[in-house]
Parts: sequence; C-alpha cells; structure tokens
Amino acid sequence: MEAVNLTILVAGALFFSSIVATLISARLGAPLLLIFLVIGMLAGEDGLLGIKFSNPDVALLIGSIALVIILFDGGMRTHPDRVRVVLAPSAVLATLGVVLTCGILGVAASYLFNLTLLEGLLLGAILSSTDAAAVFSIFQSAGLNIKERVASTLEIESGSNDPMAVMLTFTLVGVLAGQSELNWSLSTVFFQQAIVGAAVGYGAGRFFVFLCRKLPLSAAFFPLLAVSYALLIYGLTNRFGGSGFLAVYLMGFLIGNARLPQIQQILRMHDGLAWLSQIIMFLMLGLLVTPSKLMEYAIPALILALVMIFIARPIAVFLSLVPFHFPKKDQVFISWVGLRGAVPIILALFPWLAGVPNKDLYFNVAFFVVIVSLLIQGWSIAPVARWLKLEVPPEPGPDHSMTLDSVDSHDLLQVLSFNVGTGSPVIDSEWSLLNISSDVSYLGVVRNGEWLKPEQAASFRLHDVLLVLSKAKDVKTISDKVSTSAEQSSIDKLDFFGDFVLNGAITLRELDAFYSIQFAENQEPTQTLSDYISEKFHRRVVIGDQVQLDQLVLTVRQIDDQDRVLQVGIKSA
Repeated sequence: MEAVNLTILVAGALFFSSIVATLISARLGAPLLLIFLVIGMLAGEDGLLGIKFSNPDVALLIGSIALVIILFDGGMRTHPDRVRVVLAPSAVLATLGVVLTCGILGVAASYLFNLTLLEGLLLGAILSSTDAAAVFSIFQSAGLNIKERVASTLEIESGSNDPMAVMLTFTLVGVLAGQSELNWSLSTVFFQQAIVGAAVGYGAGRFFVFLCRKLPLSAAFFPLLAVSYALLIYGLTNRFGGSGFLAVYLMGFLIGNARLPQIQQILRMHDGLAWLSQIIMFLMLGLLVTPSKLMEYAIPALILALVMIFIARPIAVFLSLVPFHFPKKDQVFISWVGLRGAVPIILALFPWLAGVPNKDLYFNVAFFVVIVSLLIQGWSIAPVARWLKLEVPPEPGPDHSMTLDSVDSHDLLQVLSFNVGTGSPVIDSEWSLLNISSDVSYLGVVRNGEWLKPEQAASFRLHDVLLVLSKAKDVKTISDKVSTSAEQSSIDKLDFFGDFVLNGAITLRELDAFYSIQFAENQEPTQTLSDYISEKFHRRVVIGDQVQLDQLVLTVRQIDDQDRVLQVGIKSA
C-alpha cells in the first residue's frame, strides 16, 4: 500500500510540475514538449528522484495510445478547406519525403556510427517522420497564425507521414532480425497498409457520424465514446494489416467536419486529452532514457541531427514540392519545421523489442536527435516565420461559442460571445445599425457582470460581452462585423495588407491608370488582379499570398470558396 501511495504521489508531482512548467515555456519561448522531456529526465535514473524505468513494452503501449489520441484530435481539427488546398503536396511529403529523408540519413548514419547500410537505413527510417504532436503543440503554444498553405501542409504532413515511417521501420527491423527478406514483395505491404488504413478510417468515420445521430446518449458520453472508438479502430485496423495511425487520423477528419451537434463537447474534452497524452508520453520517454548513455553518442548524434535539419529535410522538401510550385519562402519554412518528437523515440523501441543488434544505439541516438530538433527548430519557429513574413493577421471569430446540441433543429445553432475591446468596430453602435442577417438574434450584453437584455443595452460599450444566437453558417458573417480578435493581433493589418483594398475583378490596365505601372513585354494588361495572382501561384491562392507588380506589392486579402481572389491589399514595394 505504501508503494502505491508513493507512486501516486510521484505521478501527481510530475504532472503538476509539468503543467506549471508551461508558464516557464511561455515566458522563454521554449517548446512545451522539450519541457516535459526534461522533467522526465530529471526524475529518471540519473536525475533527482532516481526513478528506474526500463520497460519498452509498457512504453510502447502507453506511447501508442497517446499517439492515437493526439492524431485523432489533430484529424478532428483539420478543416476541409485546408485539405483541398494542400492534399497533393502533403501526400507527396508524407511518402516520397519520408523515403528521401530515410535514405539520406541512412547513408550518413552508416558512416557516422560505423554501421552497415541496412542498419543505417533503419536509423534513418526511425528519424524520417515529423511529429504531429510537436507541430500541433508548438503552433498552438506559440500562437502562430501562418499562411494557410504552409500551416496546412505542415499539419497534414505531420499527421499522415507516421504510417510510412512505421512501415519502413517494421520492414527493416524484420530484415535485420532475420524474419523477412528485403525484396520487391515487401512493396505490397506498403500498399496494403495504406489502402486498408484509408478504407477502414473512411468507413469508421462515417459509421461514427451515423451513431452520433442515432444513439440517444447523454452529451457527456459522446467524448468518451469517441476516444474509445478511436482506440478500437486503431487496434482493428492493425489486426487487418492496415495502418492504424492513418485510419485514426482520417476518421478524426471525417468526424470533425460532419457538423455534428456533439462535436463541440467532443473537441473540448479531446483538447484536454491530447495535452494529457503528450504530457504522459514525454514524461515516460524522459524516464526511459538514461542521460549518461546519451553522451556516448553525443558527437556523431549531433552531426546526424544537423545533417537532418540542414541537408536531409530541405532536400526532401524541395524535391517533393517541385511539381506544386510553392513559393521559395514557403519551402524554406516547411523544411525548417521538420520537427521530431515522440514518434522517432517510440519507433526506436521496435529494434529494442525485436532484439536487433545495436538496440541501445537506435534508442539513444533517436532521443538525442529529438532533443536537438526541439532545441534548434522548435525554439526558432516563431522568429523564422516572422523573418520570412509568413505570419498573417488572424481571421475574426467569436471569443467563445456553445453549440445547442440538445435542441432538435435542422440547423446547427450556436450561442456566440464577442468581447468589445479597444478599437472594436461596434463601440457606441447599435445592433440594428450593423446590418446583420435577420436570422441572427441579438441576446443582449454582459456589462459589469450583469446580463442586460437587448432593450436595456441601446449601444455597446468598451468591455461589454456581446451575446448572439445564430446558425453555424452565419458565424463568419457576424464575426466580420463585430469581432475584435483580429484587431488585437500582433500584426498590423494596414501594415500587412496595405492602406488600400481593391476588388479582385479590376484589370491591370485600370490599376495602371492610378499607378503608372511598367509592364513586362509579355504582360497582358486586360488580366484581372484575381487572374494575375492566380497565375503566379498556379491557382492555389491563400490569404496572405503576395506578388510584386512593378513597384507595387499585391496581397491577397479575401478569397471565395472557389479560390477566386475577391479583395487585394496594395502597398508600395
């Protein structure tokens, strides 16, 4: 009983310390995952508490469960518009990019650690995938609002490239352990993993949506149903020879974008579960490593990490994105944000469990490379994004929203709240003068802690909380009128977009009448601004894209559902 109490005490202390340490992370700009790893190492065998933990089976079980929850949560938060913009480049990065990274790192590792080429390729496979947990958490904790093309590519790539890394690692472990031979027949395994994973994920996602609409469960049970279902589908997919990680991510995407009335409850709970999973996973991995053993491989592991960051990842990104004509700045940032996190460390457990020679080397080198990646890449994400001018002003939105899932309605109804802050467009205005759709109901304001009904609040004042009831489809329209979230951004809208806003339908000739543009010889003045910008970006335009026309900088400010440019900001170069 005393041992149980002591275990609970230590676990509670580690969790508490990890959560409090997030304040330090925010102040120093350090990646949260690095903080969790360090706390685990400090509590480990060579640390202050001297806790001995060396069970790879338990670590793999806990790590796999945590990754399922993280990927499922990431899939639910992936918007379909993002997939439409970057599905093809993300898919190439998640497949060809992983193979290229594995090959380059494999050759380097075989030389640095005096391994055979197959052993080096195994280490390359272990380190070949970026980590969804690392990418999602750093973007969130840094409060970065990156151009949609770049952010979407990174998020979808990091959420979908684990299956390729897992397949490469399994294959090479099997060959080195003498369980299989390296030949072309192994390619069928890759196709089976991808096809079965995608098929099960799609079917499971559709079936869960059906269940949510039919089962008369209490709202509190749907988040629990979702997480249990994700774990069930992961195990089931693996049993049928598919990629469980791919299935869970795809299933999460379908559920998150099915406009379910229960989705807000599911997302709120899974936000906490995803963070809990990351804390548990990185604390456990920190406990599993012995820092003194890391130093045996420090110098070659550091060189390998630098090869990964400055050679392997950029080459893989640039070659993978050649057909998609990404702007150079976008490619540079995507190559820089190739963070490694828990996945390489989890994959490094497979050689350990299979009894492959040099099992300590794989695990310790992977751990060392992850730390270097988090230190160099994770710590510098925000400065690099701002240096490359890839951060864009955030889209306006409600400060809080609550879905009325218990109301039987054909439309998804939401109660929205908007804080009236400094510079708010609604200060001293009346609701009737805002020209918002009649489908939206004004519920009054909360002022000095008291709710004032619509007839009691003739106009809005600073620090009011504005309450409205609307259909989900009208949220963006309302936000454009009343939200102050974009106004409070660290990026000045006028500085980013320019002082003037032009309609995307005006022609270059009409623009020339005001700015005396020096056109290139092959320039067509009858082109609209929308066509001109779309041509430069091969019709994959997102908000924040910039092109230069003579001495003018044109910045995409608004697009429609068909990716047509509606508004363009203009400023001098």
